Amino acid sequence: MNATEVILPGVVEPEGLQISTVPVPEPVAGQVVIRMEAAGVSFAEQQMRRGRYYDQPPFPFVPGYDLVGVVEAAGSEVDARLVGTRVAVLTKVGGWASHVLVDAAMVVRVPDGVDPAEAETVVLNGITAWQMLHRKARVRAGQTILVHGANGGVGTTLVQLARLADVRVIGTASPRHHDQLRELGVIPIDYRADVPAAVRALAPGGVDAVFDHLGGASVIASWRLLARGGTLVAYGSATTRDDSGNKQLPVLKILGRVWTRNALPNGRHAYFYNIWAGRSFGRRRFQARLRHDLGQVLAAMAQGDISAQVAARFPLAQAAEALRLAESKTVAGKIVLVP
Repeated sequence: MNATEVILPGVVEPEGLQISTVPVPEPVAGQVVIRMEAAGVSFAEQQMRRGRYYDQPPFPFVPGYDLVGVVEAAGSEVDARLVGTRVAVLTKVGGWASHVLVDAAMVVRVPDGVDPAEAETVVLNGITAWQMLHRKARVRAGQTILVHGANGGVGTTLVQLARLADVRVIGTASPRHHDQLRELGVIPIDYRADVPAAVRALAPGGVDAVFDHLGGASVIASWRLLARGGTLVAYGSATTRDDSGNKQLPVLKILGRVWTRNALPNGRHAYFYNIWAGRSFGRRRFQARLRHDLGQVLAAMAQGDISAQVAARFPLAQAAEALRLAESKTVAGKIVLVP
């Protein structure tokens, strides 16, 4: 039996992605093989194809940050009852394949009745949004937050989780996405307008948290919008996606700005969120947190408290078209690859 993989061979345009056929992997102790039902197209892959993701592996490799699928085989030391179960898993790379080998400790069961593609929209995005809201910003009911790029994959999940926590949300986006954001309970503002002025008009005393995926100078502007005791969570460098030069420099600049802001005695806090940073506290603790946090998000979806924002579905063999659409910045939600 063979598996299909999408290969990123180097710094190429989306059309340079390659389709390859390889044997289905065999699990060893502690591993499972998942038959992919849905894999996500995220901003990370956009950076990876440019060779600009902070710690991407050497070319060539199979991209794909997360997926949902059915466990087809399990190695020793794995609960045999997992076989046949639909699960979600964070992979970082390797998800754009028909069959994927992962550590069993990383998988999270998907509740019955949840569509695989819909569940996929909240794997990477859901863990990111949950941890930024509840582990970093520690939002509370009645607070007001600002979400940059509220129409994006992380943004649409984050604003729904925030509204579920009874938090007031201001979100930046292109005007064509404003009606959809209003339906999610968001107060939209045009990202091309004077964002600080628009936010100050809605929250004269500042906001309690800002979630900034833009990086660059936006980190400083976001910091200035915080109320006393507020929290800035920076989690990306979207404005530098097409830059050349050292791929680590944009992240290092964000870290420098975050550290500098934290040195100011004004009661505010700043963080750079990296979903993998928790590994430094121990692999098992890191995995347990991921399973808990994603489990919370999937449960909320199963209960109808948050909805999936699927921008489009493409067959795995059309990964190039999917990536091209993702890079167009014209869609709201997440693009999903299916077998």
